[in-house]
Amino acid sequence: MRVTGVGHAGLYIETVAGSVLCDPWVNPAFFGSWFPFPDNSDLDWDTFGQADYLYISHLHRDHFDPELLRRHVRKNTTVLLPDYPTDELERALAGLGFRTFLRTTSGVPVHRDGLRIMITSLTGPSDGPIGDSALSLDDGHTVILNQNDAHPLDIEQLRDFGEVHGYFTQFSGAIWWPMVYDLPEGARREFARRKRVGQTDRALRYIDAVDAAHVFPTAGPPCFLDEELFDFNGHGYDGASIFTDQAQFLAELHSARPAVSAHLLLPGSVADLDGSCCELSHRYTAAEITRIFQEKTDYLREYQNRAQPALAAEQMSRAPVPSDLLEQLKQWWEPLLKRAENICTGVGGPVRLDVGERSLVIDFTAREVREFAGEQCRYRLSTSADLVATNLTRREVDWSNSLFLSLRFRASRVGQYNEFVYVFFKCLSPERIDYVENWYDERNDDGADITLDSWRVQRRCPHLRADLAKFGSVSDGVLTCALHGWRFDLATGRCLTAAGHQIRAMPVSGPISGCAAATTSE
Repeated sequence: MRVTGVGHAGLYIETVAGSVLCDPWVNPAFFGSWFPFPDNSDLDWDTFGQADYLYISHLHRDHFDPELLRRHVRKNTTVLLPDYPTDELERALAGLGFRTFLRTTSGVPVHRDGLRIMITSLTGPSDGPIGDSALSLDDGHTVILNQNDAHPLDIEQLRDFGEVHGYFTQFSGAIWWPMVYDLPEGARREFARRKRVGQTDRALRYIDAVDAAHVFPTAGPPCFLDEELFDFNGHGYDGASIFTDQAQFLAELHSARPAVSAHLLLPGSVADLDGSCCELSHRYTAAEITRIFQEKTDYLREYQNRAQPALAAEQMSRAPVPSDLLEQLKQWWEPLLKRAENICTGVGGPVRLDVGERSLVIDFTAREVREFAGEQCRYRLSTSADLVATNLTRREVDWSNSLFLSLRFRASRVGQYNEFVYVFFKCLSPERIDYVENWYDERNDDGADITLDSWRVQRRCPHLRADLAKFGSVSDGVLTCALHGWRFDLATGRCLTAAGHQIRAMPVSGPISGCAAATTSE
């Protein structure tokens, strides 16, 4: 098996049974903030784009690059599709022209023309934009695990796939904490140090658990070429940033785990894996690699000069600020707030949003968006008006995947981190709100069944786990979930709307139908 690094989390995997292109990214992401490090723009993307399979782990834009996919990847390739609760990734890829999808079940291997493939999907509110995933691949002789940004909890499931020979894992920062927060400088440096230590510790724990023959740090870090953000590169000019680079992590890994066989994988580097044997070659000379990491500022300044047209184009693409910005936000967000009981309860008050010189409030208690009236707000976010206007124009349903990861905002809070604030901004569509609300409901659910019109049925809809006590109704033996209109034949348990969503049901006095082996409880 030959694995070529194509930058960041990107891999091009060649086997005797076919090739797989994973997470190719080259164009600046998050309002022109993130660029791949090192520069990978001169790779032969047309060749990589001829792969037999395409795997996009999730929709974050340092993994999902629509322009690259549109221009360079053949549209009749087979897309390996993670098992996600919404079909947003499939819709996005279909919109680019891809038409052949291999839909997987999380944690279940698929055999395909000599390849054994398994995608492990994560689907909690904090897992990427409602989904993140890892890819396991076996060509019959060599097994690799491409974990990228995913943090699976069931390591045994990954190990059961087979002894891992090549392990490609995230090791660096991909978040905005603590850089954007209003903190004393000393506190910001200390929090950044702790964050870097935590990132390394997490990577080491995964390395220990996976116990692979060879480890390749991937999926980070980006670099920042806009002058406004340049000081965020690496550990920052004052140690207040979190973006440990590949060379730094490898040094930490060697110190902590000297027996681990770990390798530097740069854009164009090739790892030939033959079971537990590995040969690595680079397209860079040793002197060039030294310069990238030991003279990083000079390297980034040259990269910055080349990036000026892309930065200018991104700036020009931003939307003008509409005169009725507040009214548009109200029309968009207030219906979402009204269906977001768990999120609104979790936030528990107003959040101040500064849009340029104008201050608004998202009142999670009153379920409304309005002008700021001087009230106390525990949480405050501030950014420029053109970024909010652009998100509004594009109807960005996940602001972590546009604004927050861009680091082009400031934040402050009184007290501890509140996940519900950011979860709301990740879920700016009815589909996402409903899924996350039901996810929170299910987390505290005791598995109880309910009775509807002389039928005893499971309480949670098999589609997006809506509470059927609230949304279910029965007519002529057919249950309809009003949340999304899905229908189920209760006599057989069969879903009438889509395959693979059996429901557990039984007459109030009669045998269980559908998933008969499932446990029922009061």
